[in-house]
Amino acid sequence: MFTFKIDILVTFLIYLTYSFQYINASTQKYVTCGSVLKLLNTDYRVRLHSHDVKYGTGSGQQSVTATELQEDINSHWLIKPGSGKTIERGQPIKCGSSIRLEHVETKKNLHSHHFQSPLSGNQEISCYGDNGEGDSGDNWAVICSGDSWLRDDSVMFKHTDTDMYLSISGRTFGRPINGQMEVIGIRSSTGSVHWQASEGVFLHAPDLAARHTHSAHTEL
Repeated sequence: MFTFKIDILVTFLIYLTYSFQYINASTQKYVTCGSVLKLLNTDYRVRLHSHDVKYGTGSGQQSVTATELQEDINSHWLIKPGSGKTIERGQPIKCGSSIRLEHVETKKNLHSHHFQSPLSGNQEISCYGDNGEGDSGDNWAVICSGDSWLRDDSVMFKHTDTDMYLSISGRTFGRPINGQMEVIGIRSSTGSVHWQASEGVFLHAPDLAARHTHSAHTEL
């Protein structure tokens, strides 16, 4: 089985950005495999988030929410190939390709399944697995226009097993995750299903790196 790990340099860059700011390299247009980023829902302006807090209902797995806070370290996600797929590190993510999103802090993958979400009764979204390895419920198709995922464009994530789109319900939790919004799966592609690459560390492919003097980063 293909194993994909964050290298020491990428991890170092993530934490370093809390003390220093990187120059945004506008030459890097694409979201690439191996990048670590935050995902902004373009309708509610909240970032996809998780933490070591389990749902009290449904699957009981690690909860996934969305937060307005830009600086929260628990909103970092590593882009990996889908289960059994191969995408070279630093290569642009092709539209329609299968990916997994690993929560950097807890090493669990963004996941869905046939459980109801706790607030709105839609499909539950959770984090699942150990050390970045879970099951087929971790696979998401990147739905975008054109050839590859552009950093400035919004995309949709369609869950491979259930055909549900990653979305926001608009409802907010109380304690212990007070004020954070419910993340759900929905059947329709016309809801709050659009996401944009926000702050992150974006890797260059070897051939791209040769044409640029430095890798592209934005503030985390």
